[in-house]
Amino acid sequence: MAAPIDQRIAVPIDDPNADTEWNDILRKHGIIPEKPPSPTPLIEEAMLEARRIAHENRLEGKDLSDLDELEDDEDEAFLEQYRQKRLRELASLRERSAHGSVYPISKPEWAREVTDASQSGPVLVNLTSSQAGNVESRVLSALWRQAAREYADVKFCEMRADQAIEGYPEKNCPTILVYNKGDIVKQVVTLALVGGVRMSMLDLDKILVEVGAVKDNDMRVLKRRREAEDAEEEKPASSIRVGVKSGKAGRGKQDDDDDDWD
Repeated sequence: MAAPIDQRIAVPIDDPNADTEWNDILRKHGIIPEKPPSPTPLIEEAMLEARRIAHENRLEGKDLSDLDELEDDEDEAFLEQYRQKRLRELASLRERSAHGSVYPISKPEWAREVTDASQSGPVLVNLTSSQAGNVESRVLSALWRQAAREYADVKFCEMRADQAIEGYPEKNCPTILVYNKGDIVKQVVTLALVGGVRMSMLDLDKILVEVGAVKDNDMRVLKRRREAEDAEEEKPASSIRVGVKSGKAGRGKQDDDDDDWD
């Protein structure tokens, strides 16, 4: 008698990933592979961890007055812990706050006020335009003054570009130079890549963090970010209200126009 021919039987499989009794039998006999573990538990765990961290850091970026307003909503011991943390940070800032305004410098002062001074920490220099019509230069100078007041622990200098570097192109103004340990560690030529004439303190904060002038978790940086996020969250609601109002006004006008045709 002839030996039976070894033939593979085609087993019907609708969905190999479905949780069915038939698929369990097929997996048991190795006909279909084991079902891969569901990513859902990992995703849920990551979401829970993110919520936990967000909850623990919910007071980051808030100053002392903000903390006082939360006395009825937060645990008193937890608030006091953050209040003491803020007081320590403020005391540390006061100790380091040796500046507080923009230093207008001349070429002979450059080595002392910029190169040598950068041995103690980053020094930022704004090379300004000689032309009053350079809007970007005016914008950066205004931000420079605000930053110097807010970050009194950081040295901000300013000088006309053509006086600092003979023949420096006007088209390159303004230019930001950052010195640290006696060397240039960053330069930004015009504001094209940092917001243009719409450059804000948020953009300048990013530069300060990048060069190590302030830390990413500095309470001044965090507070500005939080305020920007809050303002951004309010925008859609405002837009909707304006849109609805405009829509009503538009319909009213259309109704009036229709009446004219009656």
